[in-house]
Amino acid sequence: MGLINDAKQIARRDPAARGVVGVILLYSGFHALVYHKVSHFLYRHKLYALARWNSQAARFWTGIEIHPGATIGDGLFIDHGMGIVIGETAVIGNNCTIYHNVTLGGRGHAKGEKRHPTIGDNVLVGAGAKLLGPITVGDDVLIGANAVIIHDVPDGATVVGVPGKVVKIDGERSLSHAEELDHALNDDPVETELQSLCNTVNQMQGRLTELTMELEKMKKEDKN
Repeated sequence: MGLINDAKQIARRDPAARGVVGVILLYSGFHALVYHKVSHFLYRHKLYALARWNSQAARFWTGIEIHPGATIGDGLFIDHGMGIVIGETAVIGNNCTIYHNVTLGGRGHAKGEKRHPTIGDNVLVGAGAKLLGPITVGDDVLIGANAVIIHDVPDGATVVGVPGKVVKIDGERSLSHAEELDHALNDDPVETELQSLCNTVNQMQGRLTELTMELEKMKKEDKN
């Protein structure tokens, strides 16, 4: 679809944007995509040193480090972007949103193998999240801020915590997670587990009270 479409997507999805021209001139996330287009072209033509030099220039000017080998789909919205690292074999689908300090990192040192995540379409990755290894993240996934993801994530899931846990899987949606941008909809897995534990304890206490009352009743009947 091209960089102009990327700029239009950013302008549409960022409430702070003042228009497509402003995105093109002022948004470091868009600038990082421009640099990456060049770096990826050089990388595919085996001009590895030039590709790496260009990506390092992008890192210097934008604070966003994207390896030239990474594959990025259309409509990626990098919001703020400072501190983002995207590894060599990472794949990002269409219309995704990534916040600052996100890492799409690798596990292991094997060359020529898939070491980084594959992300589907319409995915939102919250600030500070770390996705590590050759995992697959499905379409329409919401990854909460500072989550650490080391396993595959199914379509439509909301994942939070360290390590990341699926706290819900949505059905049909009018808007994708990448467009809603609403982290307040995330459940806290620790709070959810504690609430479940409290409910279980309350049920056990209620049942214990009932059994105690039945036992007292039986003792009175035996006396009579």
